[in-house]
Amino acid sequence: MAPGTVLNGCPHILLPSSRGRAHKRFCELLPPNHRSVEESLQARVPFQQILSLPELKANPFKERICGVFSTSPTRDSLSFEDFLDLLSVFSDTATPDVKSHYAFRIFDFDDDGTLNREDLSQLVNCLTGEGEDTRLSASEMKQLIDNILEESDIDRDGTINLSEFQHVISRSPDFVSSFKIVL
Repeated sequence: MAPGTVLNGCPHILLPSSRGRAHKRFCELLPPNHRSVEESLQARVPFQQILSLPELKANPFKERICGVFSTSPTRDSLSFEDFLDLLSVFSDTATPDVKSHYAFRIFDFDDDGTLNREDLSQLVNCLTGEGEDTRLSASEMKQLIDNILEESDIDRDGTINLSEFQHVISRSPDFVSSFKIVL
């Protein structure tokens, strides 16, 4: 695949050496007798195996990441093309617009095209953990979400749309460098 190939709406922007490493890594997740190039390009790897990758294991959004990039009708596995899409978005060469677009999709837990109070609550719980000692109280959660919406909801409709999210992200200098996965 050439850099710039668009599959599933995502340009494969990985350098050839990175695509080779990605293919090798993908093949390691396949049964040994299905690792030929031809078979690997047709195979799908279940999320359970993808989630075992050290690069994803500790990510609190790992299930959402896999779901957003999966083209499987049941959203429970990744093809090699899906895997390349994922790695392309999380690479150093992805643009801030591409990264913020996919971050928005990952944080949009109900897939309705906006970040509403429930999405923001799930986002905060993913970041803080849902244990008794780390979970925010209902009043703390409400106050935090109110603050997030006050800062981010430019059109005051009670949700954050993609352009509002990208506006907030554009003011966060660490976002692009922290939104990555390195094989």
